[in-house]
Amino acid sequence: MKLSIAADHRGFQAKERMKAFLSELGHEAKDFGTNSPKPYDYPDSGYPAAKAVVEGQAERGILFCGTGIGMSLTANKVRGIRAALCHDEVTVDMARRHNDANILCLPADLLGEKQMMQIIRIFLEAPFDGGRHLRRINKLTKIEQEQNSEPSDTSRPS
Repeated sequence: MKLSIAADHRGFQAKERMKAFLSELGHEAKDFGTNSPKPYDYPDSGYPAAKAVVEGQAERGILFCGTGIGMSLTANKVRGIRAALCHDEVTVDMARRHNDANILCLPADLLGEKQMMQIIRIFLEAPFDGGRHLRRINKLTKIEQEQNSEPSDTSRPS
């Protein structure tokens, strides 16, 4: 499977270890950075990695940051992305089966290497169940379409 991967500085080491794991499993990972543990903002690598998925350059993506929250927020800004922040085998299985997640976000500061490997395996192997879940995905797509046709709110958080 072709994958996009990315990390901020706190996810860099995990990304590098998981990139080797993905290669061992026979997957091709396009790395969108960062390429060092120096401070790096998660949107700078997360956004292009998510775009690669919706543009068809990758089938799925895996993003790493300290908590997984920043990468999840970033990826879910991209129309067509269903990014899931997962901490265990149950959440990743449900993310694939019920939500057809196309990006996995992992909290590098909170998970060990073996648990990350197991979560990634499930993300890559679990199918989307379809059925009633497809109806929900279609509703999400409709929300995205409606949002894109409305004027955007230019307010900033305080």
